[in-house]
Amino acid sequence: MSKYQEMKEMIIEKVRAALNKSKQEDALNFDEIPEFTLEVPREKAHGDFAANVALLMAKATKKPPRVIGELIKDHMDMTDGKLAKVEVAGPGFINFYLDKSWLYDSLCAMVKAGDQYGKSNAGGGEKVMVEFVSANPTGDLHMGNARGAALGDTLANLLHWAGYDVAREYYINDAGNQIEKFGYSLEARYLQLLGHDVPFPEDGYQGQDIADTMRVFIEQVGDKYVNVEPSLRREIFVKYALKVKLDKSKADLERFGVKYDTWFSEQSLHDSGAVTEVINLLQQKDCLYEKDGALWIKGTVMGCEKDEVLVRANGIPTYFAADIAYHKNKFDRGFHRAIDIWGADHHGHVARMQGAMGALGYVPQNLQVILMQLVRLFQNGEILRMSKRTGTYVTLEELMDDIGVDAARFFFVMRSADSQMDFDLDLAKKQSADNPVFYVQYAHARICSIIRQCQEQNVVIPEPEKIDFSLLKEESEEDLIRKMIDFPDEIAEAAKKCEPNRIATYSSELASLFHAFYTNCRCMGVEDNLRDARLALIGATRVCLRNALQIIGVSTPEKM
Repeated sequence: MSKYQEMKEMIIEKVRAALNKSKQEDALNFDEIPEFTLEVPREKAHGDFAANVALLMAKATKKPPRVIGELIKDHMDMTDGKLAKVEVAGPGFINFYLDKSWLYDSLCAMVKAGDQYGKSNAGGGEKVMVEFVSANPTGDLHMGNARGAALGDTLANLLHWAGYDVAREYYINDAGNQIEKFGYSLEARYLQLLGHDVPFPEDGYQGQDIADTMRVFIEQVGDKYVNVEPSLRREIFVKYALKVKLDKSKADLERFGVKYDTWFSEQSLHDSGAVTEVINLLQQKDCLYEKDGALWIKGTVMGCEKDEVLVRANGIPTYFAADIAYHKNKFDRGFHRAIDIWGADHHGHVARMQGAMGALGYVPQNLQVILMQLVRLFQNGEILRMSKRTGTYVTLEELMDDIGVDAARFFFVMRSADSQMDFDLDLAKKQSADNPVFYVQYAHARICSIIRQCQEQNVVIPEPEKIDFSLLKEESEEDLIRKMIDFPDEIAEAAKKCEPNRIATYSSELASLFHAFYTNCRCMGVEDNLRDARLALIGATRVCLRNALQIIGVSTPEKM
């Protein structure tokens, strides 16, 4: 349990005790105490916590909220010294001011926790899979894939830190129409590069990378496959190119800091009979019907108005059928929850997939889909639409070459997935406080600089139990401590709500508070006891910054 949660529960128990005592004295008459909120006020002057319980009980007790508030205040047990004072404000809010010893106790606990600070068991070991990127292996990874990679990997890190049993998975779309189209595109480029006048498929993949792939292939085998039967030729080309594309994607993602536990092949679902099995199962559950030679799933089963084709009239299952089999496979592997990160253009597919899971007997809400909006690249104040190298889209590799992994990951995580993102390449390369990732990393580097100075002067920080943290009375010192007390709860809440952007925001706010502390408080050249307390404080700040950036997948340089 975090320190904040511990303090909240303490106050809630004291409020309940005060209300029951007022009832015993016939000062208040009520049947039960309602659930009430205890929140951190926006204004520091309003205390550490504020409760709305008096407003909620006004109707039941037939007394004004302020009167109820005063009764609670008068009957609060203050003997343990944990509360400094209680005030009734406004229409009846009750403000609670904690004794500052809780800040110092919390800081001591942080220092003791060290690198583990921020971890919790909030998730209770729930087994969760996060599937993200899962791009068609027919081209290089692009900006949308890059955003999905940063969000998915950060979310998986968050879940791990919050005590979930999490796995990362990439779904390889190596079956279906796009692979057939891929084969025809590769074949056309192969023949064209060898001087044959053949048309390129109208709906083929036009990317320069397709031609580059076949150019390398020709360097290896020459014109060996010119006279091979076309279907066999395309099969050979697809097998070769899929490996090349997947190897490239794996390399780019690893460079981006993303490592998957599983690369799951769509084709394996067809080969194992899993697709046929799930179609038969849905038939047994009376979820399907035949029409125009095709097999359809009922929209009513999925909670949708529109029916969907599962098996075409030619007997070939649709992508939807494979997707149902894939998600069934996830739950059959023991995952309690499956989190998918999809592009916003897939929004219509969410209800269908959740409905299909419900039809198979799973809890629909245990398939959780995060829809990710588009990314717009800006350079020199203008939208950058095309890659300079390929003439089509900007790739993940180009982005990393241009601005580095740290800036890319931080910028992608800064905004919530459901917001369209404007990515300013010029800002991402700036080495100034205007650049959010530089600002946070610079705070970490500043702390490391102070620690190096201490080491050069042979200053040894005592064990936390021997440090007098009560010397930290400056507002900027207390603000830092309070922010760091938030850290475990921030991680747990961000994991619970699947909001990785909260950690980027947290790290920026913590860095800002440290920079303010750095301006207002000296660590060296002050009395030894105060120096030790401040050095322990910045040491804890360094841990929080490092852990937050580690969750995002951003490095923590010691010099800048």
